[in-house]
Amino acid sequence: MKETIRALIKDAARAAHGSGNLPSDALPVFEVEEPRIKTHGDFATNFAMTGASVYKMAPRAVAEILIRHINDKDNLIDKAEIAGPGFINFFLNNATWLPLLEAVHTRQDFGACDLGQGKKIMVEFVSANPTGPLHVGHGRGAAVGDSLANILAFCGWQVEKEYYVNDAGNQMMTLGRSVYLRRREFRGEPVVFPADCYQGDYIQQLAREVDAAVPGFDSLDETAAIIACAAFAGEKILDGIRRDLADFGIGFDSWFSEKALFENNAVADALDTIRGKQFAYEADGALWFRSTDFGDVKDRVVVRNNGETTYFASDIAYHKNKFDRGFDRLIDIWGADHHGYIPRVKGAVQALGRSSDDIDVILVQLVNLMRDKSPVSMSTRSGTFVTLREVFEEVGVDAARFIFLSRHYDSPLDFDLELAKKKSNDNPVYYVQYVHARISSMLRKAGEMGIGEVSPDNRAVARLVEPEEIDLIKAVARYPEVVRIAATQMEPHRITFYLMDLAAGFHAYYNRHKVLGDDPELSMGRLYLVCAVKKIIKNGLALLGVSAPESM
Repeated sequence: MKETIRALIKDAARAAHGSGNLPSDALPVFEVEEPRIKTHGDFATNFAMTGASVYKMAPRAVAEILIRHINDKDNLIDKAEIAGPGFINFFLNNATWLPLLEAVHTRQDFGACDLGQGKKIMVEFVSANPTGPLHVGHGRGAAVGDSLANILAFCGWQVEKEYYVNDAGNQMMTLGRSVYLRRREFRGEPVVFPADCYQGDYIQQLAREVDAAVPGFDSLDETAAIIACAAFAGEKILDGIRRDLADFGIGFDSWFSEKALFENNAVADALDTIRGKQFAYEADGALWFRSTDFGDVKDRVVVRNNGETTYFASDIAYHKNKFDRGFDRLIDIWGADHHGYIPRVKGAVQALGRSSDDIDVILVQLVNLMRDKSPVSMSTRSGTFVTLREVFEEVGVDAARFIFLSRHYDSPLDFDLELAKKKSNDNPVYYVQYVHARISSMLRKAGEMGIGEVSPDNRAVARLVEPEEIDLIKAVARYPEVVRIAATQMEPHRITFYLMDLAAGFHAYYNRHKVLGDDPELSMGRLYLVCAVKKIIKNGLALLGVSAPESM
C-alpha cells in the first residue's frame, strides 16, 4: 500500500509539472510512512517539505498543488490533508483495504520477495569451541542466526548455514590436559589442577570414559595422552553440540573444521596471498598483517616468532575459503566480546580483494538468566553455567527461541525462566501462539455449525466495516514490509514485535466482536479475516523457528 501511495504521489508531481504548476520535472527524495498518531491518517509523506528546495516554493504551496493533481482513479483515498509545515496525510477508504485479504489467502508465500535476487549468502553462527556444552548465550546466537537465515531465504537469497568448528589450537590442548589430569585424579594420583583448565562436571565424565574410548591409553606418554584426550573429548563434546542444536530446531548445511584449513594448506596459501599484495611484513621474527591500513588500531600477528600461526591466520584462510566457494556475501554472528575483532576481519576481507560490504558481523549480547530473581552465573571454566539443553527442556523450545528473539540482539536480554513457562498472556510466545490456536478452534466450531470452506465471498468481505476489523486488516497488510525490513536490517526481532502487535490487534477484535454469530454472511466475512491472521501468525512464527499449535 505504501508503494501504491508513493506511485500516486510521483504521478501527481509529473502531472503538476506538465500543467505548469511545478517548475521542474525533478522528483525530491521523500518518504511515505505510517503516522504514529491514528488521527493523522493511514499514511503521511514529507514530499512537499523535501520538494520545497527543488521547486523553490513554500512546502504548503507544493502540498496544495500535489493534492490537486492526484489522480485517484481507483478511489483509494477518502481524503488528503495538509498538516504542520507541509506534511500530507492520506486517509484511505475502508474498502481499499479489503482486497488485501484475498492476497493473503491466495499467496502461500505472502510476504516473500526477491530482494536477494538469488545471490549466495552464508550465515555462520554459534561456532562455539568444542570444549564444553552449549550454554544459554549460545542459544540466543543460534536463534538469531537460524531465524535470520530463514528470513533471508524468504526474501530471495540463496542461503547456507555453517558452523565453524574451532578444533585446532591451544584451547583443544587445554581441553585434553583437563581430561588427562582428571583421569589421573580418579586413579588416585596427586594432581594440582590449573585454574586455566576446564573444571565443569562434564570434564570428570569424559575422564571416566577416555580409557574405554582410546585403546592402549596407559602405554601413551603424557604428550600423546593429552592429544588423545583432546581428540576424544572434542569429538564427544561436538556430538553433544550437534544433538543439542538439532533438538533446539537448528540445522546446518555444513560443519567446517578448522583443522581442514591446515590439512589443505589453506592457511599458508591465504598468508601467501596477503604477502603478495604487500599487506604483510616481518618484524621481531613474526609475520604481521597490516590491519592498520584498514582502520584497525594496530597491526596483527599472523605467525608468531616460534613459527606457530595465530587464530587470526586461520580466520583469514577461513574467510578466503568462503569466498572461494562462491558466496557473494558473508554474515558472521559472534558474541559481544568479539567487538574488537571486527576491524581486522573486515580488513582481511579487503586485503583478499573483496569489499568490506561483502561481510557483515552481528554481535549478540549476553543473556542474563534469572532464577528465583537472582542471576545465574555462567562460566565454562568454572563449570557453574546452565546449559542450553537445561533451558529448553525446562521451558520448551518454542518459548526459548521466541524469548531469545524478543529483543534486538544488540541489547542484553533478561531471560525469566518462570515467565517462559507461564500459560498466560504475560508470556509473549503463549500470547502469539494462542491466537493461532484460538482461530483453529473457531474453524473446528464453524465446521460443527455446518459452515464449509472459508471462501472469498465479496459480499461477506464487504461486511467488514468495524474499526477493529479495518485495523486488523491494516496490521496484516504490514507483514511484507516488516519481513523486508527484517531482511535488509538483519533484525529478526522485528518479526517477533510484529507478531505481538498482530496478536494484540486480534485479541482487541475478538474481545469486542463475535466471529461466529447468527448472521451466516457476516460470520463468513469474519472467518475470512481471522483466517488471514492465522496464516500470517503461522508463517511469521515459522521464520522464527517456532511452531503454530492447533490447540493449547
